Amino acid sequence: MSNTFIIAELSANHNGSKKVALDSVRAAKAAGADAIKIQTYTADTLTLNCDAPDFRLGKGLWEGETFYTLYQKAYTPWEWHEEIFRVAHEEGLVCFSTPFDKTAVDFLEELGNPIYKIASFEITDIPLIKYIAQKHKPIILSTGIAMEEDILLALDTIRGEGCEDITLLKCTSAYPAPIEDANLLTIPDMKKRFGVKVGVSDHTEGSVVPMTAVALGAEVVEKHFIMDRSIGGPDCAFSMEAHEFKAMVESIRQVGKALGEVKYPTDPSIIKSREFCRSLYVAEDVKAGDVVTEQNVRSVRPGFGLHPKYFPQLLGKRFVKDCMKGKRMDWSLVK
Repeated sequence: MSNTFIIAELSANHNGSKKVALDSVRAAKAAGADAIKIQTYTADTLTLNCDAPDFRLGKGLWEGETFYTLYQKAYTPWEWHEEIFRVAHEEGLVCFSTPFDKTAVDFLEELGNPIYKIASFEITDIPLIKYIAQKHKPIILSTGIAMEEDILLALDTIRGEGCEDITLLKCTSAYPAPIEDANLLTIPDMKKRFGVKVGVSDHTEGSVVPMTAVALGAEVVEKHFIMDRSIGGPDCAFSMEAHEFKAMVESIRQVGKALGEVKYPTDPSIIKSREFCRSLYVAEDVKAGDVVTEQNVRSVRPGFGLHPKYFPQLLGKRFVKDCMKGKRMDWSLVK
């Protein structure tokens, strides 16, 4: 797990500035990310320019906005994409995107987009998922608002196009998300239930959720990244600043090291501190012919003597030679 794939989600955290977007790519690399992810859409490809009640956001982080006005503020201009991809490549980062319609997929194909992310709200857009799967690239799929039947349909669609490199992300679609809604025990269940790689897309504050997710088997961690929340923007409130992201990455790498591998030692001679185990020793000076008792043979530290499991078999036997206190007990000493 030490090679957990850590994604810095840029989203709207450029706040309309290409310089901020490019500086964020470099900052994500410095913070230890493996990848930078952007989103490819325009307000017109994602929603309708409509002020009807259905298209107006209610209470919450974006209260007062319509879908259209929010996405106008949040989108990453398509003319920036090529340079973002180039700078990411120069920095040694994987750069990929979330498309929201077929035109975005076609555009990203021209840029050589290596991975496709499907946002949780798009998990029901089966025609889009089918079109993405036909590109035969790895797919990362968020499950925030998905019911099990939505996940199964999406997976069947992807696999039906011959695409098997799929990662499901446990995601809570709230911004920011309460930590008590993370339900991270779903991660190992998703891996077993759906037979795919698993990860987490996290909108909570802090790094507890990503670290716990990795401990539970997450192979991918996605977290919204911003150089400094003072930049502002639609997503800044639930995004992690560069220094916080770096600390999270370091913690995740430590968790990965701690997880190690499934290992049950079999050779006592190579187990560190094995000598501090209990074993059987002569506990007082004895003469040949003396009977082994609970007083003259005891289970004590260190562990160089006979295994304590043999103590009941030793009781009542007689010593065949004189032994001093502190001698390692051995079968050759009794009969």
